[in-house]
Amino acid sequence: MTPLDLVRRGAGRRVPLVPMTPRQQLRAGRLPRRVGQLLVGLVLFGATMALLVRAVLGLEPWGVLTYGLTLHIPMSYGQMVVASSFVILLLWVPLRQWPGLGTVLNAVVVGLATDATLALVPPVDSLGWRVGLLVVGVVGNGIAGALYIGAQLGPGPRDGLMTGLAHRTGRSIRLVRTSLEVTVVVVGWTIGGVVGLGTLAYALLIGPVVQAFLPVLTVPVDPPARPAGPAGAVSGCPTP
Repeated sequence: MTPLDLVRRGAGRRVPLVPMTPRQQLRAGRLPRRVGQLLVGLVLFGATMALLVRAVLGLEPWGVLTYGLTLHIPMSYGQMVVASSFVILLLWVPLRQWPGLGTVLNAVVVGLATDATLALVPPVDSLGWRVGLLVVGVVGNGIAGALYIGAQLGPGPRDGLMTGLAHRTGRSIRLVRTSLEVTVVVVGWTIGGVVGLGTLAYALLIGPVVQAFLPVLTVPVDPPARPAGPAGAVSGCPTP
């Protein structure tokens, strides 16, 4: 079965993303499979971020800021990914967000995988190869995102910041995400981050790629028990 066949088959699959606390995430069943999928997704995410760096055609929004920071702070790209992830996690505190296992691993593994891939993949001069790296980077990054989101073990630091801000401000996810990404691109560009065709391609394609693969890659979990209400009634739980 080809990858396209898998996507078509998964398009009709309906596996919900269940809202859970960090403790509930660990008790939701299929933990070995979910942790394994999470790690594969995070390593792939970091590797494909490195391919976008090597393409030198423009980075994803947060990558623009990360690259710009490395020009002023003596850290490798991957080290900056890790450091900035933990800084962003500090912003979760006033938002009353709690990190899950996936959140903590995301903050560490992605940066390590990025530096490891940059060490293995040398700079590329040919425009054709750079475009190829861009395409593989964007598509692979979307698949990686679907892998770690589908593991249902907590959002990444940047995703959690977005959802936390949306919850606290009452604004839509789309508005908050757009505002955050425009802000980090502008700040990153002003300090030397790389903006270009890759930045635009990522913005246009990452959502559809994640949406295409997420039904295929979401692991079914056991929803947390809902507390019984008065007279034995069952209270409702928030929708995903």
